[in-house]
Amino acid sequence: MQRNITIAPSIMCADLCNLEKSVREIEEAGLDTLHIDIIDGTFSPSMPLGINTIEQLRKITDMKFDVHIMANTNEFFIQEMLRIGVEQITFHVETSFHLDRYINLIKKHDTKVGIALNPATSLSVLDYVLPQVDTVLLMLINPGFATDKGEKQVSYATKKVEDLAKLIRSKDLDTKIEVDGRVSLNTIPTLVRAGADILVAGSTSLFEKSNGLKDNKKLMESLIQEGLQEEVGING
Repeated sequence: MQRNITIAPSIMCADLCNLEKSVREIEEAGLDTLHIDIIDGTFSPSMPLGINTIEQLRKITDMKFDVHIMANTNEFFIQEMLRIGVEQITFHVETSFHLDRYINLIKKHDTKVGIALNPATSLSVLDYVLPQVDTVLLMLINPGFATDKGEKQVSYATKKVEDLAKLIRSKDLDTKIEVDGRVSLNTIPTLVRAGADILVAGSTSLFEKSNGLKDNKKLMESLIQEGLQEEVGING
């Protein structure tokens, strides 16, 4: 059975001066998930959206909020997102002293839980917690530096996705693999073939400026199909 691939537009790549208009355009393109980065300015030098802005966004749309926390104080932001009401909360293993506590805290609120890994973080950190989480988010560039247009995906991006997909299969789990960072029109087929389920779409794909949102979405969908067909060819 063919996998379902989710396109999750990164709101920080939209028009931040006209957020409601941007959200409406994303909705009109037929997308139902919004990827929202919360960055505290110390985990990485960026602060695209504040908590109050996310709270206002929640009031204007029923889209699923896929929140990615990049912060040194995870529990504070987790509690705030639970208060606002989001569909998935992902936090970084690198800044979590109490990984299990955060997982349980999120699950108690019937919210999906994700764990994020920086590019160089080993998959071995997932040994004990993988069965407890819904999603593992793999950063394919250094988090929060999206404005550095010259930065490319790490050379081992595809291998890391493949290795995680194998690990998930070996444990007979249905954990989703989310990829974030230069998920571009060039890399989508390869990432999908490797096992990616959720594509965080930013300035090199959905918001690529040479086409409109709807055209870019159609192009992404065609590239996703290409990756899925290649996957079937390899496995079948």
